[in-house]
Amino acid sequence: MASYNTDLKRKGPGLLLRDIVRGEDPQIAAVIAVMTETAPDIVALQSFDYDLTGAALSAFVTALREAGLDYPYRFAAKPNTGMRTGIDMDGNRRSAEPRDTQGYGHFSGQGGMAILSRYPILTDEVRDFSQMLWKDFPGALLPQVDGVPFPSAEAQAIQRLSTTAHWVVPVEVPEIGRVDLLTFHASPPVFDGPEDRNGKRNHDEIRFWQLYLDGAFGPAPDAQFILLGDANQDPDKGEGLKPAIRSLLSDPRLQDPQPESAGALAASGDPDDTADWDDPVPGNMRVDYVLPSADWRVIGSGVHWPEGDAGEIAILASRHKLVWVDLTR
Repeated sequence: MASYNTDLKRKGPGLLLRDIVRGEDPQIAAVIAVMTETAPDIVALQSFDYDLTGAALSAFVTALREAGLDYPYRFAAKPNTGMRTGIDMDGNRRSAEPRDTQGYGHFSGQGGMAILSRYPILTDEVRDFSQMLWKDFPGALLPQVDGVPFPSAEAQAIQRLSTTAHWVVPVEVPEIGRVDLLTFHASPPVFDGPEDRNGKRNHDEIRFWQLYLDGAFGPAPDAQFILLGDANQDPDKGEGLKPAIRSLLSDPRLQDPQPESAGALAASGDPDDTADWDDPVPGNMRVDYVLPSADWRVIGSGVHWPEGDAGEIAILASRHKLVWVDLTR
């Protein structure tokens, strides 16, 4: 199992498809190199542009196959990123900017998510919670300024909880059976003001999963599930509200393999860091996770943060590193 924020997003629709088909983009080549080297059986991708027909994802799968890594099964659905609202969603009195969409984006689908798998994905049984309104989330930390909803009551009436998406994707794995993948990509808890809109949203996007496992949104799996994705939150470092991620990592229904990297490129941070923001602030942090349910047996884990030429390729691919966990029953 792996989670990988590929950073394969472009500033216009169709541009990622163009770059994949041309076969000349060094970043795409680097992402393919990282994936073929690690070769996960199932991988959750973040920051991968979505299009209605799945053309970009299909082209990417073809490029991976030509490089020796075949994923016969895939899943993607329309994310909240770039979905226009028509109103001011960030309080700057303008209403047609990337921050005025349901999730930051220059166009609908920018920086979406996808699942690639060697094993059949039960697409008819996928549960997509991305349309849930933030105001309807139990105990929502809705932002306020001087006791007034921020940026407005009108905005909070339509604001969705998910910045990108919250999916439960079942996969049928030979000799194991159904495995539910709980995956998401949360908002960065920065780029806001004293109302802490993004910080509170990030907190609630992470807390969603514990409520889901409590059965708050319908039947929840009690075994053979894996929570994975980009939480955009380190339990100890950086900005943001820490209670949700700390509570998730300590939940007895989950186990945290605490994958680590042995690469020298991670030396400026902690071994379990998964992202490199290059500058001293915020620096390296752990924000990407693969958390199996407690009934799995973990036989290996790691953060793909290699040294030498491979390390340079990993840097070119994405500031985030691929996180992997090997599991058995």
